[in-house]
Amino acid sequence: MGLSDGEVREDVIPPGEGSERLDRALARLWPDLSRSRLQALIREGQVTLDAAPAGDPSAKVVGGQRVAVTVPAPRPAEPEPEARDLAVVHEDDDLIVIDKPAGLVVHPGAGNDSGTLVNALLAHCGASLSGIGGVARPGIVHRLDKDTTGLMVVAKTDLAHQDLSAQFADHGRTGPLERAYLALVWGVPDPANGTIDAALARSERNREKIAVVREGRGRHAITHYRTEDVLGAREPVGLVRCRLETGRTHQIRVHLAHRGHPLLGDVVYGAAFRTKANRLEPEARQALDDLGRQALHAALLGFRHPRSGETLRFESPPPADMARLIAALTP
Repeated sequence: MGLSDGEVREDVIPPGEGSERLDRALARLWPDLSRSRLQALIREGQVTLDAAPAGDPSAKVVGGQRVAVTVPAPRPAEPEPEARDLAVVHEDDDLIVIDKPAGLVVHPGAGNDSGTLVNALLAHCGASLSGIGGVARPGIVHRLDKDTTGLMVVAKTDLAHQDLSAQFADHGRTGPLERAYLALVWGVPDPANGTIDAALARSERNREKIAVVREGRGRHAITHYRTEDVLGAREPVGLVRCRLETGRTHQIRVHLAHRGHPLLGDVVYGAAFRTKANRLEPEARQALDDLGRQALHAALLGFRHPRSGETLRFESPPPADMARLIAALTP
């Protein structure tokens, strides 16, 4: 494949001690591109070295060689409607509130061209979804992680999209927007009730993860939490209600892990606690295995209706598998 239309970046490999891999050298020149992305571009013929195509990410390069990378312009695909059963909590002409199940990605993206909530909403709502979010994210004003369950609101009109987006951007500081989540965490937070105020940014070690960073180096993030119950007979588990003052990616998961209380089932931020599952009662251990994801549920969603001005408030109990885990952990 030859070079295609897109952004062309050119530079010179900086001097170093001997030779190094091409993909590693490029990652130092352009840290905003991951090594896996650069490796793919090299294999696709989008990289030249001293004006000659470079097809091997492991090829050795030395300082002074000229390199060019063409980053193809994104081509957002228009998602297709796909019929799927949705748990509709509320629907009117302006918006729809759904109870999202586990395993459902909100909108199309890398590796998820279909089978998303957006595909299902296009089938359910037809052309009435707001187009402000673009072809890939029509009507989407906020998101939940793939394996987080619970309440979401989606805009069906441009009026609703603009108003709801403003409410989420305000984080409930001056309006009725309210979001609360139920989480099961390893251990019991101390103090039992409190606020976690810690900035978040993409991890420099692992670009797939979010990390707590010094204030000023990331996005401001605040989570209020309240311990509602202490579960577990042999290994203490906290049932914690979290209220978001900001809405950052993985915010609750990272904040609680930062405090030493990662979510049960969270293989990304709680991997070091995985052996604690062996200390659970057999029934609880099996229920955690059956859950197979982080124990996090968006249980409460409140907002001002964009057209009527009425405050709407919805609550959702934990899904069946999380409820079974809670029951198995209850002494």
